[in-house]
Amino acid sequence: MQRTITDRLIDWKSSPRRQPLLLRGARQVGKTWVVADFAERHMPGRLHVVDFERDIASRRFFEGDLDIRRILSALELASGRRIEVGRDLLFLDEIQACPRALVALRYFYEQLPELHVVAAGSLIEFALGAISFPVGRVEMLSLRPFSFLEFLRACGNGPAAEVVSAAPRKLDPSQHESLLARVRDYMFVGGMPVAVATFVETGRISEARRVQDALLDAYRADFGKYSPRVDPACLDEVLTSVGRSVGRQVTYTSLAQGYSHPTIKSAFDALRRSGIVHRVSAARLVGTPLGAAVSARTRKAMLVDAGMMHALTDMSVSAGLGQQDLLGVYNGALAEQFVGQELLAATGRDLHYWSRSARGSTAEVDYLVAPKGAIRAVEVKSGPSGKLKSMHLLLAEHPECAPGFVVSARPYAELPEQGLVFLPLYFAAAAG
Repeated sequence: MQRTITDRLIDWKSSPRRQPLLLRGARQVGKTWVVADFAERHMPGRLHVVDFERDIASRRFFEGDLDIRRILSALELASGRRIEVGRDLLFLDEIQACPRALVALRYFYEQLPELHVVAAGSLIEFALGAISFPVGRVEMLSLRPFSFLEFLRACGNGPAAEVVSAAPRKLDPSQHESLLARVRDYMFVGGMPVAVATFVETGRISEARRVQDALLDAYRADFGKYSPRVDPACLDEVLTSVGRSVGRQVTYTSLAQGYSHPTIKSAFDALRRSGIVHRVSAARLVGTPLGAAVSARTRKAMLVDAGMMHALTDMSVSAGLGQQDLLGVYNGALAEQFVGQELLAATGRDLHYWSRSARGSTAEVDYLVAPKGAIRAVEVKSGPSGKLKSMHLLLAEHPECAPGFVVSARPYAELPEQGLVFLPLYFAAAAG
């Protein structure tokens, strides 16, 4: 399965200023597979894996002084294989289980920069809070679930992938309907690699749903690893509430009943740090950086993956597939989740939305992104342009944001007189 992040890994391998690489991402998004595939296809030597979660004994090699040649010698003796600097790839997996190894990344860079080192983990953010992280000595990349483009490639649909990866344009009706059907598949299968692989193998969305349920159970089983100060029951309730609240503004108290505000906030922050939940912050003002004018009290939230959304809401596959309007599933929430995932994959940056209240009325545009410093407004909408009141208000106040992008099920269209571009759902990533 081809992942676009591999191109970034190839650039990293060849960079004259290469630093140890820390690959971040939620559990089960494919970090271990990506590194192994990259090593097999693009490294001249061998892959050496140290899994700190599975091989507890390996943690002792990072105790005491952090002399990198001593550590390498110990790893070689334990594995019985020599690590060839400049040819081999050393992969430190589940590195959050050994915080000293995180600290050691700095010394890999300072003492042996010729060695290719990649570290990965699912709960890294929790470990980073307990150590002095080597800023400026480590490069970071984030891996997310399969994007729609990656999903098409995994399904062997090369022609559709070529269309989606090209510049947006109006397609003939048959192409348009075919790609919308593929979007429907993706919305229900999601982008978690094992769910995608199951769908590719069986062709059945119902089988992918079984995988999603198992992944959700695995996420819940991890709750005990988050922090002793986070209530697992509250974590579960907050996660379920987020899954049922995508597209709507939420307060902490609305996410769980019977818990204090600090307890709910801690649970939400823990889910966010684990990568399972993404916060979408409200921007009262439009300007760069977007994060400079966010509201501390107003936010939305979305999940790591649309497939997890189905598992959490417990909606039957047949009921969802039976709805003809893709924008109508979960009252539009699934489409907003899909577009958010596509924008995250395209930009790699936190998402925002525009919200303004005045004289008892509220104006809201679903997403704001800032690729290359230019702010773009993105609305997920099924109605005609005349009903896009919030978008028109935003563009009237901030004409520098034009054109505004409206993601919908209608074909591609440009409306320069209104400052709008209508993007079909399959071109959503182009808005980023």
